[in-house]
Amino acid sequence: MVVGLGTGSTAKFFVEALAARVQEERLHLRCVPTSRTARAQGEQFGLTVVPLTIENRPDITVDGADEVDPALNLIKGGGGALVQEKLVAVSSKEMVVIADASKEVAVLGRYPLPVAVVPFGWETTAARLTDAFAVPAALRQSPDGHGAFVTDDGLYVIDLQFGEIPDPAALEARLRAIVGVAEVGLFVGVAHRVLFGAADGTVREVHRP
Repeated sequence: MVVGLGTGSTAKFFVEALAARVQEERLHLRCVPTSRTARAQGEQFGLTVVPLTIENRPDITVDGADEVDPALNLIKGGGGALVQEKLVAVSSKEMVVIADASKEVAVLGRYPLPVAVVPFGWETTAARLTDAFAVPAALRQSPDGHGAFVTDDGLYVIDLQFGEIPDPAALEARLRAIVGVAEVGLFVGVAHRVLFGAADGTVREVHRP
């Protein structure tokens, strides 16, 4: 079996739990990471990590999300891995999201929408985005505060403050049409089910309508 390993604090719990099962049950898995961080975590816990190829398309990917709406559309990319996360997710037979209950929203958009852009001329791309959508756009900064945040793919991230996003599919199409945009942190029709964890330890499973 091939398993996609998500990126982020919640996905890390899955990677650790998966590694424990691999050892206890002698499972034979190949794992496709969605970032350098996920790769390092997989290797740290002794998982067999492989690249995304035709032969290594995941049977299932488990990842987190920044927001989830009732149709299981997602905002992802808070950690900056949206490009590889989407590549692995759409290549998978099934994508499962694990998240705490606070990530469930009636309408996407409370969380800033990450948009990965080509570094060359990024200011002109940002201008096209603000002209087209009239929303605040901020270039994401590196954690140390020295320059722009750079993704594993060598891209910059511009965070857009849309507020409510009533039609995620239409917005994703419009954003992808902007020259300089490489990928959008909207995952529309990608997740098959979501496991919401509550503070009391209970889990609620929601399937895509």
